[in-house]
Amino acid sequence: MTTDLYCVMGHPVAHSRSPWIHGRFAELTGQQLRYDKREIATSDFARGVQAFIEEGGRGCNITVPFKFEAARIATHISAHGLLAQASNVLTFKDGQILADNTDGSGLVADIERNAGLPLKGLRLLLIGAGGAAAGVLGPLLQAGPAHISVANRTLHKASELVARHLALAARQSTVLQAHTLHELNESFDVIINATTTSLSGAGVPVDARVLKPGALAYDMMYGPGAQGFMNWARAHGAVPRDGLGMLVEQAAEAFLIWRGVRPPSGQVLAELQAVIAGGH
Repeated sequence: MTTDLYCVMGHPVAHSRSPWIHGRFAELTGQQLRYDKREIATSDFARGVQAFIEEGGRGCNITVPFKFEAARIATHISAHGLLAQASNVLTFKDGQILADNTDGSGLVADIERNAGLPLKGLRLLLIGAGGAAAGVLGPLLQAGPAHISVANRTLHKASELVARHLALAARQSTVLQAHTLHELNESFDVIINATTTSLSGAGVPVDARVLKPGALAYDMMYGPGAQGFMNWARAHGAVPRDGLGMLVEQAAEAFLIWRGVRPPSGQVLAELQAVIAGGH
């Protein structure tokens, strides 16, 4: 029986748990596949994708810093990917490169189902306006919050991202605004860090006044890199959560796209948490 080849591509990817997750999905659903890590130099993304296709690769997950570029090289792109102009899932079929974005649906599933917090009617702060933020804004809006502020170091990028989503926000009756990081004077029910500050070891990019007491403070990174943000949130009376559940949930959506089977993401998240707690 043929074993299909998939991978995660990014820079860096050494820390990625995606091979373990997809391997477990395959075991639990009886699918034959191999899933690798591919470290790609920042200037070699398109060449790396083509080389993987030539090896017989069937699809790949895309992580930082290539999500915008992944959308640009696609021959076909989904509605989610088109709105985000960023992609975290590529599928290779009949000479075509099909792009999608499952980051947002994975994030919403983790917050609403795994953390048990419905987003409808809440006030949200999304920090960052890069590929990670672009991938999640649409599905966050579809969850029906009352308000989303997008805050970024440069207002221009936040404004561009907001402008692309204004029609969707209007349909959802959600107030959607762009800000710089330093002009945030309100507090929020949920704040989501979609910047690479955790990955780079930089400090928390916003002031603690953005946190309502008991707010959910969510870092889309996971593992040791997210610990500084989570410690900051906890110290200021918020409920911290890292992006491990989002990682599993977006992977489950990608697996469904590739294999036509929805894996048991809740079970795999619990198993992965146990593996990490055990120091493996």
